[in-house]
Amino acid sequence: MDARLQAFERLLNIMDELREKCPWDKKQTIASLRKLTIEETYELSDAIIREDWKEIKEELGDLFLHLVFYARIGKEQEQFKVEDVLNTVCEKLIFRHPHVYGDVKVMDEEEVKKNWEQLKLKEGKKSVLEGVPNGLPALNKAQRIQDKVRAIGFDWDNKDQVMDKVMEEIAELKEAVELNDKHEIELEFGDVLFALINYSRFIDVDTESALEKTNQKFMQRFRWMEKHATENKLDMHQMNLEQLDEIWNLAKNELKKTNS
Repeated sequence: MDARLQAFERLLNIMDELREKCPWDKKQTIASLRKLTIEETYELSDAIIREDWKEIKEELGDLFLHLVFYARIGKEQEQFKVEDVLNTVCEKLIFRHPHVYGDVKVMDEEEVKKNWEQLKLKEGKKSVLEGVPNGLPALNKAQRIQDKVRAIGFDWDNKDQVMDKVMEEIAELKEAVELNDKHEIELEFGDVLFALINYSRFIDVDTESALEKTNQKFMQRFRWMEKHATENKLDMHQMNLEQLDEIWNLAKNELKKTNS
């Protein structure tokens, strides 16, 4: 037997045993698993950002377990079996890749994306935006919305146009701030973020990944500051901004040497 199939069958068999014999596993529902699945997905995301392949392997295994768990519960509820789940996605992939499994010709990735959205509409979807989950974090949702409408040609021609839009939105935000209009400030701030996310597509930057890397960089530097202050018997709460900035710059320089 193919080693991949053998490993998958082993996981299915273990899941069956756990569901029948383990008190915790027997108690779980799709609702109780939902939060855990989200946590596992974020753990995988963290591992990907760190490019920790050992951790990626482990987190992928955890997600496989969750998927099999949902399929097992679906079978118990007489809704679907694991083979139904897999065959459904296989049929979907074949239908949406006519350039691979049919006679459709495409020139590049953009044509593939455009065809993908058109085929989804043929499947009964009324809007290209139906594939954007409501529960998606706002940053990711904005990027997905822009990707979706881009597939039908609703997009800027080049990155310079988008940067002009960013600067326009920043000017409108400044105006709202000067007027101290809280409602408009919030709306204009959102417009600035949306425009920046749009610009990220044109310079091939993943916004979520970029922001998370900045988060990690900031935390690493701040922890260095705390460690430095402790070692030198300094009380950061009693230091002014100029003194804190001095230590911050030390952290930047030291960590740059360490990470280079």
